[in-house]
Amino acid sequence: MPGPLNGRTALVTGATGGLGSAIARRLAANGATVALAHFNDDQAAAELTDHITGNGNTAISLGADVRNAEAVRALCHQAHDRLGPIDILVSNAGTYPRRPWTETTSAHWDDALATNLTSHYLLAHELTPAMAAAGWGRIITIGSVLATAGRHDLSGYISAKAGLEGLTRALARELGPAGITANCVAPGSIHVPAEDTVVDDPEAMTARQLARQCVQRRGRPEDVAAAIAFLATDDAGFITGQTLRVDGGWILG
Repeated sequence: MPGPLNGRTALVTGATGGLGSAIARRLAANGATVALAHFNDDQAAAELTDHITGNGNTAISLGADVRNAEAVRALCHQAHDRLGPIDILVSNAGTYPRRPWTETTSAHWDDALATNLTSHYLLAHELTPAMAAAGWGRIITIGSVLATAGRHDLSGYISAKAGLEGLTRALARELGPAGITANCVAPGSIHVPAEDTVVDDPEAMTARQLARQCVQRRGRPEDVAAAIAFLATDDAGFITGQTLRVDGGWILG
């Protein structure tokens, strides 16, 4: 069946994680051809590719370290060579390094910014010239409500995510005349399978989180994917420079 993204090609980074895979599946279900970028996760990438193609859509997987400018350049060239111009960038790759401020070295700081901010710059810088030439493009970055709320032991991560919101607004201003929109989707507390392996008491953590929210359930990767799928369409063509919080009302305002 025709979908709102038929004829569009998307590159999703961090595509094998709980959030990235939901985004990739939703974009493909809406008709987009999808390039799945991952870092040393060949098996999960192959399984996701098989899932998407098994449902009659088109996807390829590509490995890359998006912190590295040459690797990003090679990734974008490979995606273009195999699928054609990239219309939609969902810049999702990131890490969540928890470390007390007193133990945060300059190396830890640099790594947090490289992964959670500089990688987004590298990808957008590589892909937007072709979008501008085509007169249409979508840049969707994945931020975090913690850029507003703050949290202990995450100074590098939160600083990078706050910077990412600023980068997204700058791109919206600069690229809007070329037909490119740039928006940031900031998830709240989203339940992904990996959470159960790192949280000591998942039930207590869930209770604390629900007390912060208006919507009394945990967020799902599909909630975030739905917002991204909308921002990627023509219907969202007059929306740019925004941070859309998908957080069940955790952060109001």
